[in-house]
Amino acid sequence: MAARDIEKLENPAYVSSVSPSPSRDSEDLDAGVQVTRFSSRGPLARLRHYEAVIDRKFGVEAHGPDRKLPENRNPPSQWVMAALWASGTMNLSCFTTGFLGWEFGLSLSQTILIVVFATLLGAMVTGWCATMGPGTGLRQVSISRYSMGWWPAKVIAFLNVIEQLGWSSVGCITGGLALSAVSDGNISLILGVVIIAVVGLCFSFFGLRAVLKYDQWAWLVFFIIFMIMYGEVAHFADNVTPSAFAGADLSGTLLTLFAIIYGSSASWCSICSDFYVEYPVNTSKTKIFLLTTLGITLPTCIGMIMGACVGSTMGYNTQWADTYSTSGVGELIQTILYPRGFSKFILVLLVLSGIGMNTIAIYAASLSIQQFARPLQAVPRFIWTLVVFVGILLLGIAGRDQLLTVLENFLALLGYWNTAFFVIVFTEHYLYRKGSLANYNLEAWNTPSKMPVGYAGGVAFALGIVGCVLGMVQTWYTGPIAKLVGAAGGDVGNQLAFVLTLVSYIPLRYLERKYVR
Repeated sequence: MAARDIEKLENPAYVSSVSPSPSRDSEDLDAGVQVTRFSSRGPLARLRHYEAVIDRKFGVEAHGPDRKLPENRNPPSQWVMAALWASGTMNLSCFTTGFLGWEFGLSLSQTILIVVFATLLGAMVTGWCATMGPGTGLRQVSISRYSMGWWPAKVIAFLNVIEQLGWSSVGCITGGLALSAVSDGNISLILGVVIIAVVGLCFSFFGLRAVLKYDQWAWLVFFIIFMIMYGEVAHFADNVTPSAFAGADLSGTLLTLFAIIYGSSASWCSICSDFYVEYPVNTSKTKIFLLTTLGITLPTCIGMIMGACVGSTMGYNTQWADTYSTSGVGELIQTILYPRGFSKFILVLLVLSGIGMNTIAIYAASLSIQQFARPLQAVPRFIWTLVVFVGILLLGIAGRDQLLTVLENFLALLGYWNTAFFVIVFTEHYLYRKGSLANYNLEAWNTPSKMPVGYAGGVAFALGIVGCVLGMVQTWYTGPIAKLVGAAGGDVGNQLAFVLTLVSYIPLRYLERKYVR
C-alpha cells in the first residue's frame, strides 16, 4: 500500500467520507481533553465502554494520548516533577550500573566523575524536553510530530516501546534478584521477575494519577535506605587502586562509560512530557527544567556512586566478589549490610524501587503504542498495558542471568537515538518555531495533513543513527571511528549523532518548509 493511501486511511475526513459509520469522523472536547471519536460498534467499542466505566469509578485515564486542554487540568504538586524521577532512578538497577566502572578497570575517582557529569548532561536533555509538556498538553511523541514529521514520529513511538520494555525488564531482574535473596532462594528469580512486573502493572493500569501518587513519596524510602548503605559500606571503598589504563586506552574507556551513564539519563527525554500534561500552561519553564534535571541527577548519582563504591572493593574483598558473581546483587546487599535481619528488611524495601521505574516505563510504553498509528488509539490503553506487561515478562526472564551485560549494551544504545531525537526537537523549536509555542498549531496534533511529512526529520534522524553505528562500542560490535580511540575503542556514538543530525537537519528542514509544506 502506498504511503499516500495509508495517510488517507489515517485521515478522519477521508474515513468518514467512505464509511457509513462514524468510525473516526471528528475530534471533539471531552472531559477537558481534545478527543478523537471512534466507532460506536464492534468489540473495541465495547472495550472502550468498559474502560470509560472504570475510568469514572477509579480514574484509569480512558482518553489515552489525547491532548489535555488547559482549562480542565488537575495539576499535582510541582514537587512531583522531581519526585517522579527520583522514585524511578534511585533503585537497584542504578546501584548495579555503578559497578561498571570497576568492571571496566577504572579507578573509583574516575568513575565518580563520569557518573556525575554524564548523568547531569543526560538529565539536562530530558529536563529541556520536559518543558514542552505543560505548554502543549501533548505527550512527547505527539510533540515530535511537529519537527520529526508525521511518519518519522512513528519510528520514535516504536523505539520508545522498545526502550521502556528494556527499562522495565532491568527493573524486574534487579527486583527479582532482591526477592530471591531475601527469601533465601525460596522465591526463584523467575518468580521474582513475575512478581515485580505484576505490581508495576497494577499501578500503570490505573493511569497517570496512580503513577504519580506512588512516585510522589516512594523516593523518600529509597533515599533513607541509600543513606544507611553509605553509612555502613562507603568506608570500605577503595580510592587508592589506580586505573588499569593510561593514554588513549584510558580515554577510550572513559568515553565508553560516559556513553552508558549518559544514556541512562537521556533516555527519559522521549517520554518526559507524558507526565506533565496536567500542569498549567504558564508553569515556569525554568522550574520545570531544574526540577526535572535535579530530580534525575541527584538520585541517579546517589545510587550509582554507592554502586561504584561497592564495586571498587571487589579487587581486594574476595568474599563480596564471590557473592556477587555467584548469587547476584540481592545476596551481595545481604552480605555487606548488618545485622542479617536488618539487611533482609532493607532488601524488601529496595524491591519497591524497581516498581517505581516499572510504573513509569509501562505507562509510557502503552501511550507510545497508541501514538504509533491512529487506528491503534481505538484499542483501549489498558489492553496495550497488558501487551507491554507480557513483553516485559519475556525480556526479564530471558535476560535474568546477564544483568551487567544487559545494562552495558542496553543503556548505551538508549543514548544514541535519544541524542538525535533531542537535536531535532530542540533545533525545530528555536530555529524554525522561534522558541514560541504560539507557532505550533496544537489543535492539529493528530491530523497528518497539517504535520510535516518528515523528509527532513527522517533523513536527519537516519544520519544520526549512522553516526551512532560509526562511533559505538558494544560487546558485540565496535564502530570504525570508535576503534581509533585506544585498543578496545572509545564510544563517540553520541557525539557523532549530535553533529550529523544537526548539520543535516538545518538545511533539510529549510528546504522542506520552503518546497514541501
